[in-house]
Amino acid sequence: MIVFDLKCGHGHVFEAWFGSSDEYEDQKSRKLVSCPLCGVQDIEKAVMAPAVSAKGNQRKARQPVASNETAEMAKLLAAQRALEAGSDWVGPRFATEARVRHEDGTARPVHGEASLAEVKSLVQDGIPIMPLPFSPLAKSDA
Repeated sequence: MIVFDLKCGHGHVFEAWFGSSDEYEDQKSRKLVSCPLCGVQDIEKAVMAPAVSAKGNQRKARQPVASNETAEMAKLLAAQRALEAGSDWVGPRFATEARVRHEDGTARPVHGEASLAEVKSLVQDGIPIMPLPFSPLAKSDA
């Protein structure tokens, strides 16, 4: 798996995981990649900075997070909580649950985990799915 920083036409930057660079290009060409904030599909790879560690004998003071960044993160967390409250966490049963609910017309959405093969199968079968740009709160201590 590879993570890319992506940027939409409105300037939103977000991360997304793909099996390879070719898989990203394939999903983008099939309009399967969209901005999690505004939904546009005008997506490009954003500039990524490599993670380089500082020398071990030097300490740098940690920069405080700007208040506007804190406010934006609070908005994103609120949006995540609302999305998760409106759907059922099904964990590793995601592919099965998504398929069953699609076939029987169950209105309540689900979120969970799926392998790359399961995701490909769901997409090939026309079952609408979307990767989430965050780890589910059900799996964290948030």
